[in-house]
Amino acid sequence: MAKLNGMAGDPLHTKHRVARVITRLNIGGPSIQAARLTSALSDHGYATRLFHGRLGAGEGDMSYLLDGSADVVFVPTLSRPVSPLNDLRALVRLYRELRRYQPHLVHTHMAKAGLLGRLAATAYNLTRGSAPRARIVHTYHGHVLEGYFGAATTAMIVTFERLLARTSDAIIAISPQIRRDLLDGFHIGRDEQYRLVPLGFDLKSFADTGDQARVDARRALDLPAGVPVITTVGRLTAIKQHRLFLDTVKQVALKHPALVALIVGDGELRTDLEAYAGAIGMAERVRFLGWRRDLATVYGATDVFLLTSRNEGTPVALIEAMATAVPGVSTNVGGVKDVINSPRVGLLAADGDVAGLATAVIQLLDNAGERSAMGAAARTAVLGRYGFDRLVGEIAQLYGDLLARP
Repeated sequence: MAKLNGMAGDPLHTKHRVARVITRLNIGGPSIQAARLTSALSDHGYATRLFHGRLGAGEGDMSYLLDGSADVVFVPTLSRPVSPLNDLRALVRLYRELRRYQPHLVHTHMAKAGLLGRLAATAYNLTRGSAPRARIVHTYHGHVLEGYFGAATTAMIVTFERLLARTSDAIIAISPQIRRDLLDGFHIGRDEQYRLVPLGFDLKSFADTGDQARVDARRALDLPAGVPVITTVGRLTAIKQHRLFLDTVKQVALKHPALVALIVGDGELRTDLEAYAGAIGMAERVRFLGWRRDLATVYGATDVFLLTSRNEGTPVALIEAMATAVPGVSTNVGGVKDVINSPRVGLLAADGDVAGLATAVIQLLDNAGERSAMGAAARTAVLGRYGFDRLVGEIAQLYGDLLARP
């Protein structure tokens, strides 16, 4: 590849420069993708500088995924909550950083970074004169247009997103459902702007979990060999609806009184949820484990993974559990149906349907053969669709296509 403007011999200037902007590196799919792509795209001719902001209270930190060679800039005023002063400071900081870095492409992830990053990139392009403008890409890992805000706030956000789409050269949706929601439901962007690029992960540590590893996992978590174990993983926040998880566990416990429920994650609702578990008589059956890095161990000890979210983009924890051959039961929301796309690989129930969720969980706990067959099919399905090499190749191809345009 021809060298770009800069110092000869500096590898930064022998590649196309990508400015990747993400609101924060909290636990979840967006952080995994942003961190992994930062280094993985180097072999495809892209040098990446990653800009990220502050974690919220109780959020787990995934910055450990960045290796020591990663080019990273921390923007302390960039954070999820709306704060006019900090948002303005973050916008100005991002604009100045883009002027210094002179990227060929700006790729944003998550809602706040999508707003401030695309505005900063647009302002940067306006200063370029006759020089080539930076291409602008935004990834929707989900969206906040359902289940998060009231009607007036949602309408305002939709208006902003429609305007921001006009600044974007490409819009990535990570699932068909997200694309349908944005394009057909909210009329954000144009059909030709969209690329469907499912998330990709290194699932090997989960897929390698065998029978002995499951025995060891139970021992590590101090779980008796024969008790049914139901698990969920995610931020303890309203959109994840952990009360619905607890209500479902209570119903399942009527049939399986020895069960243990594991809640992995932390957040602003932890104290409330611990109190609620006690109030419904489930305190002895539910364990709050906080954030953990040994998720392969957690999934290995699990019989059924239960997801009760009100909205999901691509449910990373569900994919990880399925890769571990653990069948999933979930509310039928957002991009979940693109993961559990057949009753062979998991079971779905309507949002809020405690009885439906409990019936599905009980069905799997009562039938070891069905549970094992569904887990095996789930593993095969997600390993085929959510591999990391596939993700890197598709992103590199998209970047190449955009940079080849006049």
